Amino acid sequence: MSDVTPGAVLDLLGMLAYGELVAFDRMAADARLAPDLRRRAVLSEMAAREISNYGRLADRLVELGADPEAAMAPYVRAVSDYHEQTEPNDWLEGLTKAYVGDGIADDFTREVALILDAPDRDLILDVLHDSRHADFAADELRAAIAVDPKVANRLSMWARRLVGEAISQSLRVAGERPSLGVLLATHGTDFQALIKRLTSAHTERMGAVGLNN
Repeated sequence: MSDVTPGAVLDLLGMLAYGELVAFDRMAADARLAPDLRRRAVLSEMAAREISNYGRLADRLVELGADPEAAMAPYVRAVSDYHEQTEPNDWLEGLTKAYVGDGIADDFTREVALILDAPDRDLILDVLHDSRHADFAADELRAAIAVDPKVANRLSMWARRLVGEAISQSLRVAGERPSLGVLLATHGTDFQALIKRLTSAHTERMGAVGLNN
């Protein structure tokens, strides 16, 4: 779409690139919390996928004449604060964080990406398409709850904390990088409807693994 500003595209790519870089670090760290070597190997493979996605986004930023480090820099503090405030204490909390937190972030990014033209829209949607980590986390959570139903209450409370912190940091980013909000507003996005869609997807995601919203 011709009225999408280059700055908004760079902001979105920079935000997503940094997200992929952090996801690599987190998955590599979470792999060390895995209760066995099979699960450790699965997460290690997924971490490799994340760093590959980062490379694709960084390459696109370079194609657009941007410095990937500079494009990512505005998001470092907010993302770092989010992860510092939501450091998991164990394997299941780490899985819940990946399943809930990443799910909300991906839903929002997908909404914004749909406004863009190809090839940026297609690149972002392709990066978000890989659901292996979410599927793996969901299977692990369902299995853990089946063994010990009481764990659902603890993880539900943890998930609510994750959502609250994610919203707080998202509002912070929106205030510091208004181009994304302007992008949505320019294309007639109904913010109340957007929030409703994100909330509905989150509620469905929680219920799918046996967690209370």
